[in-house]
Amino acid sequence: MPKPVRLAGEETDEMPALDSARKTVHLESQGLATLAQALEGDLGRAFCKAVEVIAKAVEGGAGRVIVTGMGKSGHVGRKLAATFASTGTPASFVHAAEAGHGDLGMVTAKDVVVALSWSGETPELREVIHHTQRFDVPVIAITSEAASALGRTSDIVLALPKATEACPHGLAPTTSTTMQLVIGDALAIALLEGRGFTASDFRVFHPGGKLGAALTHVRDLMHEGDKIPLVPAGTPMSQAILAMSEKSFGCVGVTDASRRLVGIVTDGDLRRHMGPDLLGKGIDQVMTKNPRSVAPDAIASAALEIMNSSKIMALFVVEEGRPVGILHLHDVLRAGVA
Repeated sequence: MPKPVRLAGEETDEMPALDSARKTVHLESQGLATLAQALEGDLGRAFCKAVEVIAKAVEGGAGRVIVTGMGKSGHVGRKLAATFASTGTPASFVHAAEAGHGDLGMVTAKDVVVALSWSGETPELREVIHHTQRFDVPVIAITSEAASALGRTSDIVLALPKATEACPHGLAPTTSTTMQLVIGDALAIALLEGRGFTASDFRVFHPGGKLGAALTHVRDLMHEGDKIPLVPAGTPMSQAILAMSEKSFGCVGVTDASRRLVGIVTDGDLRRHMGPDLLGKGIDQVMTKNPRSVAPDAIASAALEIMNSSKIMALFVVEEGRPVGILHLHDVLRAGVA
């Protein structure tokens, strides 16, 4: 039997669930607001020092960030290690419970350890801490208890402010893990920006999937050489239309004596100038001057944004003012950029 149609605003048995969702979002947002405020004080100073220590450790590929934790903090730690690595900061996750069974071999004297524990009293972290002390490996603690066992034995403590868990019993880590995740993301982004990490660098670590497609360079997709529809300034429209038809891009570029792109004629221009005297006109009378263009080293998603915002189907690729290629909307879409 089909469910009855609910009208907008009509109360249902699902309303308590929606109220619960709003409360969860509100409590976790409050936690993040408290975290942002804490960054204006001691936490901010510790954060800057942590960025400096990590940057020094990984400089030149010498060391890595070793992220460790247990339980929900461990799950957050896995995500943070992945974020560090994908943004150019070499990182690995070491499970705190597995560390004492051989995985400590993954931690070298050149590394820096980021240990997550909300209470700071996670017993499984002891072996990791003992190992770091033995080999003088710096430890950055992400915890809410600076005076905890983890806090006392760490070189830098990112002491997160206390916040109300979204769990009504105050037991399931919710707000606390959100705060851990955000401070970790903040570390990764600060390191990324400090290194001058670009979208091109990002593509090196994301060659696959939709993200990799979006980071493809225009140079990889454009048509070159004789495939580019170009005519010199002064060309009669009768010849320009033939060039448009031959190349099948729905446009033709116009170049000056120095082969610089100075104009474009599109199918839309033809419709606007349609008349008995069109074929007798020179292309300079019909063309749109200073057409939109893109550099060959731009990423495909940037080219797609230009085409979408300008409502055009093709874009000339220009280097030092001269056309070196042409990119069609269909080329971008076939590459998976959308």
